[in-house]
Amino acid sequence: MAEERSGVITFKGNPMLVCGPELKVGDSAPDFQVVDNGLQPVTKQTAAGRVQLITVVPSIDTPVCDTMSRRFNQEAAQLPDSVEIYTLSLDLPFAQKRWCGAAGIERIKLLSDYQERSFGLNYGVLIKELKLLARAVFVIDSAGKIAYQEIVKEVTDEPDYAAALAAVRSLV
Repeated sequence: MAEERSGVITFKGNPMLVCGPELKVGDSAPDFQVVDNGLQPVTKQTAAGRVQLITVVPSIDTPVCDTMSRRFNQEAAQLPDSVEIYTLSLDLPFAQKRWCGAAGIERIKLLSDYQERSFGLNYGVLIKELKLLARAVFVIDSAGKIAYQEIVKEVTDEPDYAAALAAVRSLV
């Protein structure tokens, strides 16, 4: 049974519970197993030794998630190719692939946590009531430590893009 935490997020002003641990900057990034748009497994080890920018959205087919993913894709063009950029959601890989094609997304990789919810549970961002992931950003350094994290307090708000990107740039 995963730990449940209150006071972390709201959805349209309503308090929600998140499942999983409270992570801190400096902690080792937890393992996870998700799948890419071809249903191939992706784990923390897939990008071991590289800086990782991991953005988390509740559903790619909502306006704020769409805006956030397009913005990080656009910003990614200014980052070195050595930075691995993922956007995670519980959307099915087929929906993610369709969205990427329609949105012209090329730099970020959309990953799905629909099978095991291991990312959501291990990173403390699975919303108990909604069975969706909370909006969040994690930056993992090349040693596998959390260098930056933001769990957006109100799920319908956008993250602090500048802070996340500054954290990535400080590592490359």
